Amino acid sequence: MPNDVKAVVSVIVALVGYLFARWESTSGRDDLYWLVLGTAVFMIVAMWVFPEAGGKKARDKAPGEK
Repeated sequence: MPNDVKAVVSVIVALVGYLFARWESTSGRDDLYWLVLGTAVFMIVAMWVFPEAGGKKARDKAPGEK
């Protein structure tokens, strides 16, 4: 995924995570506030750290492999 797309997705996840955490806090669930914020931060960090999954292409296979 290109870096500019990752940046936009990161901002959207941070905004939605904050708004949802704020909503949980105002409804009296302060424990879920931290869980939601932690999950949002984890998703953002994981998107930047871990590479995308990709399969082998036919031309990348070693000779004799099917």
